[in-house]
Amino acid sequence: MTRVDQTLAQWLTLYRAEDADVAGLLCDNHNPAAVAFTFVAPDLTATALTYGELADRSRRLANGLAALGVGRGDRVPVLMGKRPELIVTLLAIWRLGAVHVPLFTAFATGAVRMRVEGSGAKLVVTEPSQRAKLDPIAGITVLETGAEFDALLTGEPIAKSVRVGGDGTFIQLYTSGTTGSPKGVPVPVWALAAFRCYLHYGLDVQPDDVFWNAADPGWAYGLYYAVIAPLAAGRTSLLFEAGFAPETTAEVVRQFSVTNFAGAPTMYRAMIHAGVSGLTLRRASAAGEPLTLDVVAWGRTALSTPVRDHYGQTELGMVIGNHWHPDVIEEIKDGSMGRPLPGFTARIAEGQIAIDTKSPLLWFTRYDQAPDKTAERFSPDGHLYLTADTGRVDEEGYYFFTARDDDVILAAGYRIGPFDVESVLATHPAVAEVAVVGRPDPQGIRGEVVEAFVVAPGGGNDELARELQELVRDTYSKHAYPRAVHFVDALPKTPSGKIQRYLLRQR
Repeated sequence: MTRVDQTLAQWLTLYRAEDADVAGLLCDNHNPAAVAFTFVAPDLTATALTYGELADRSRRLANGLAALGVGRGDRVPVLMGKRPELIVTLLAIWRLGAVHVPLFTAFATGAVRMRVEGSGAKLVVTEPSQRAKLDPIAGITVLETGAEFDALLTGEPIAKSVRVGGDGTFIQLYTSGTTGSPKGVPVPVWALAAFRCYLHYGLDVQPDDVFWNAADPGWAYGLYYAVIAPLAAGRTSLLFEAGFAPETTAEVVRQFSVTNFAGAPTMYRAMIHAGVSGLTLRRASAAGEPLTLDVVAWGRTALSTPVRDHYGQTELGMVIGNHWHPDVIEEIKDGSMGRPLPGFTARIAEGQIAIDTKSPLLWFTRYDQAPDKTAERFSPDGHLYLTADTGRVDEEGYYFFTARDDDVILAAGYRIGPFDVESVLATHPAVAEVAVVGRPDPQGIRGEVVEAFVVAPGGGNDELARELQELVRDTYSKHAYPRAVHFVDALPKTPSGKIQRYLLRQR
């Protein structure tokens, strides 16, 4: 057994235990004097929250939540920004054996209502700036940060935490809705083994790192790897309370001497366009959307390190990547998202990226109350989890992302991945953002034709459209160039930043 295998076995034993206690695993078992989170305010002042402070406050809040009727198995949505009360609330929920339902602060009432009502929640915890979104939702109790919340923190602490065991659910996260209606994903406690594996082997977060995952904890990548995985490992995580801006991001990195940074490719591209440079990072990672080669190259000079691409899903966590840890690091291959993370076995099945269901760290088993949607995610024999993402693997075991299965363009018998065309168009200096879709051929000959939607800050015109068409035709493939180029002010996206190509296909 290799050292990596031994480490995975230890984590699985720890997190799959029948008496697993979430609060103990994420907080109480760590050094109480160690800093769990550094909260950075918009004015760049910082506040530290130690594991000891987190333990005390969450025990008191848990007692207060219990008095409001929260118990084991209850779903408790939390609509809150990246502030100390968020982390205290999560630990309090888990102390009661209840289930956290993340709500993103950019949601409008409709998205909030769907998750609150879909989870059967009776209590929602929020902050004043978000309260109005909950007022139209009937049948719920709302706990708001402020005087009422603070009063609960001065009460008696809960006597002991509920032990839900490794198979118990502690999160119910909803998919992003990129290709359809969001679905509830119950996350078991033992998924902590997979989350910690990625933090350790994928991101290589070390005890002396200043670690900042800039993703929002209202979505999977931010919740799993900016909050939960650092807690599981007893690491310190930085949370920036303001929204993303490239210049501010660079200033936070400089002022707090960040050494290990993770974020979406759109963040890196925004920093490129803003002229950010001169940063010194030990590790830089990207996830959420495919990473274009220009970002990798830019990172080598502007960040003092290449940006490594990683791949995962809400239902899986991260499963494939250009991993950073010395025990598993490999050379970056152009255009590849890397190799499977330790604990996962991948393959290509019918053109899709698939994960072997015997993989030790594969924790997803079902969507909440959606057996038909669950069945679509597994092969008929149950041996494979099907990601619905198309891709390929080369002879050296490197994986390449092509597209969401729903986004594949079928033109004149060719299967065209939007990302390949987008990667070419993104190299043009006039292009800030681009999305490529397939739409029915108006002549009814080719099945579908490729169309591009381009955000060009300097303005779009027929000459630029021709340049972009020729760029694809001349540098990528004649069959894949966009037959039409539409210039738009912005691309439709989910709140987590993923492009909603299905909306573009409807235009």
